[in-house]
Amino acid sequence: MLEKQAHFKSEIANELDSILDFWVTHAVDITLGGFVGRIDSQGIVHHEAEKGCVLNARILWTFAAAFNKFKNPVHYLLAERAYNYIQTHFHDLKNGGVYWSVDAAGKPLNTRKQIYGLAFTIYGLSEFYQNNQKQEVLDFAISLFELIEKYSYDREDGGYWEAFGENWQPMADLRLSEKDRNDPKIMNTHLHIIEAYVNLYRIWPEQRVASKIRHLLEVFEKHIIDPETFHMKLFFNGKWESQSKAISYGHDIEATWLLHEAAEVLHDRDLIKKWEDIALRMADAAARGFMPDGSLIHEYNPETHHADTHREWWVSAEGMVGYLNAYQISNDNRYLEKVTGLWIFVQQHLLDKGKGEWFWGVYEDYSKMQEDKIGFWKCPYHNARACLEILKRI
Repeated sequence: MLEKQAHFKSEIANELDSILDFWVTHAVDITLGGFVGRIDSQGIVHHEAEKGCVLNARILWTFAAAFNKFKNPVHYLLAERAYNYIQTHFHDLKNGGVYWSVDAAGKPLNTRKQIYGLAFTIYGLSEFYQNNQKQEVLDFAISLFELIEKYSYDREDGGYWEAFGENWQPMADLRLSEKDRNDPKIMNTHLHIIEAYVNLYRIWPEQRVASKIRHLLEVFEKHIIDPETFHMKLFFNGKWESQSKAISYGHDIEATWLLHEAAEVLHDRDLIKKWEDIALRMADAAARGFMPDGSLIHEYNPETHHADTHREWWVSAEGMVGYLNAYQISNDNRYLEKVTGLWIFVQQHLLDKGKGEWFWGVYEDYSKMQEDKIGFWKCPYHNARACLEILKRI
């Protein structure tokens, strides 16, 4: 058993090196600054592509976290590059917050204030602050927290509104992407707000942040997690009435460990025990999406009985962490077997052994999805974080 564990740890460490090396080598925009906005599935750089706030914040988090782990100065330089670019080009000094995107040259393009984007920027800044303890980094993160609480927090029904205009005015189109429903509250944003607040609390242990983490856990328990199925509901109106029956297996398993982590950071034994129990029930619910080859499918809609049977890279990455966390809670080898199965699937079908990084995903027949290698939503955060978490846990 110990020999297998050592071998697995070695494989994960090597894969983390490979992921980080890919981004060091290919992601830096030498011509226009910051990082390239898009590299397609064929490895072609699209120099004119817009640059997303979320991608840059995730690059910041990834290389800050890598530096915290390994103290490689190259990783610090990449994190610093991401921080400087966000501060110079995404930070709206007039109205506060961060723009959703800038053009290839760094000029504001989509100036909306998507709370999801602010949350990821807090997440990255909080990790970067652990590197250098610079007050300006902490101040930036706190300012985004204050803006979310001022404009996005729903004082009547709890939770957080989805998006605002450049100067924080209401908007008609609130969607994260064209694939999403246009609803004022969504699971995905709430999951990443709590993720961000947990990381902020580690560097700024204010009671207000703790109370908001506790509130978000209550929101998940009361409104988002279905008490019968233990899948998460995805889209809501302002009164927390569910607007969709769709199930996202990847988000289900990602939430198991992020919500457990949120309870742990508060050091409340009763709360931790509650969220250990919920994590296991959610992990069992997510396991309904497993295929015989050890992979986890993307989504399922019970209303239409339609399953999106393609396998996306981030689902496999989050699945490995989620089921490792479930094993550590329960000591049940069934969960460890799922981690092993996911890793075997990743190695066989998702690793681009020729050009580096992970493919976006594969279809049911294992043909590769021709999606970006670097893009608005294709980032180093899910798979690098999975590697970092696994190394930390074993």
